[in-house]
Amino acid sequence: MKMYLISDNIDTWTGMRLAGVEGCVVHEKEELKQAIDKVLADPEIGIVLLTEKFGRDFPSLVNDVKLTHPQTLFVEIPDRHGTGRKPDFITSYVNEAIGLKL
Repeated sequence: MKMYLISDNIDTWTGMRLAGVEGCVVHEKEELKQAIDKVLADPEIGIVLLTEKFGRDFPSLVNDVKLTHPQTLFVEIPDRHGTGRKPDFITSYVNEAIGLKL
């Protein structure tokens, strides 16, 4: 099983290439859709890394792909600027999920 990166910037792509992960850099929604279609056509790719920017800018596309293709794991990762999430995002996620304040 292979991993593949779809990034919005060259720096993240370069870092992942140094780690041996292939990928591409895209900026527009149509480019992202084409890259996802290319990845889904390759049966060897089982994990797709997406920079968080795509989840913020194109949530309907990213969520639709995650829900309709369960055989491929889509993971949103921070880019070189760090995460766009709040520092306590895990705690707030757990609080929301179980209904208790930790």
